[in-house]
Amino acid sequence: MRYLLNEKLIKKLRTLSALAVLPCALGVAGAPVAAQPLASSIDEASQIATYADLATLSDQSEQVVKVQIRRQTALKPERAPGLAPGFARLYIEANTIAVISGKGGLPADVTYLVDVPLDAKRKVPRLRGREVVLFARNVPGRLGELQLVSEQAQLAFTPQLEARLRPILTELVSGKAPPRITGISDALAVPGTLVGESETQIFLATTNRSPASLSILRRPSQRPEWGVSWGEIIDSAARPPAPESIGWFRLACSLPRQLPSNANLARDAAARRLAMADYGFVLEQLGPCERRITRAE
Repeated sequence: MRYLLNEKLIKKLRTLSALAVLPCALGVAGAPVAAQPLASSIDEASQIATYADLATLSDQSEQVVKVQIRRQTALKPERAPGLAPGFARLYIEANTIAVISGKGGLPADVTYLVDVPLDAKRKVPRLRGREVVLFARNVPGRLGELQLVSEQAQLAFTPQLEARLRPILTELVSGKAPPRITGISDALAVPGTLVGESETQIFLATTNRSPASLSILRRPSQRPEWGVSWGEIIDSAARPPAPESIGWFRLACSLPRQLPSNANLARDAAARRLAMADYGFVLEQLGPCERRITRAE
C-alpha cells in the first residue's frame, strides 16, 4: 500500500509540475524566468509587506485563504522549471482553516506549489504545522488545487497580518472599489482670468472603461488643490484618496511617472508646461508606491 501511495503522489507531482510556473514568473510567450529573492522567509515577507504589496496580492487573487500545512514534498530540479537559485519548489498539502475572501468555498484539504528560499544552511525550511495565508487562483477542473498568484504569495499568518488584510479585502469586494488604471487618455490645462489661476483635467484609462479623472485647481496665493473623480461627473469638490486605500493604490501604483506628451491636448507651450507641472504635483502628493515583496504589473 505504501508503494501505491507513493506512485499516486508521484503521478500527481508530474501533473502539477506542468503547472508549476507561477503567473508572475512568466516571461514572453510563457517562457519561465527566474524569480528574484525578495524576502528570506515567509515570516520576513509577512512582516515587511507594505500596503501596496498586500493590495497587489489581494487584487490578483480569487481566493485568500488561511491554511495549516500538513505535508511538504520538495520537487527535484528537473521538475521545477524556472526555479531561482537558492530556492526550492515544494508541493504542499494543507488543511483549510478559513476562507478569508473568495468566491465559493474550498474543501477541507488543499494542495499547491510554492517556491521558498533555502535557509541559512542551504536547507529546505520545515513548514509542517505552520499556519499561512495564501493568495491564490483556483485551478480549473481541479477542486482543492490552488495556484499562487506570485512567488511570495504565501505569508506566515499573524493576527496583525489578518487585521491589515481585512479592510483591503472588504473594499475590493464591496463593489465600489475604483477600477484598475491602464494609463492616461487626455490632459488639458486651462489658464484662468487671474494671474496664477488655472484648472487642469487629466482623464484616466481604466480596464473596465469606466470614467475616472484628476482635477487640479490653482488660485492666486493659495496652495494647489486636487482630487479624483471615479465616475461620469467631474466633481469640482473632488478630494484626494485616503492614504492606504484602494483609490490611493490605484493611482500611486499605476500612474506613469511622466505625463505622456501625446495625451497633453494643450496647444500653447505654457499650458502644456502647466499640465505637466500639475501632474507632477499629483504624483508628489500621492507619494511612492512602496513594494517589498511584489513587483509592478
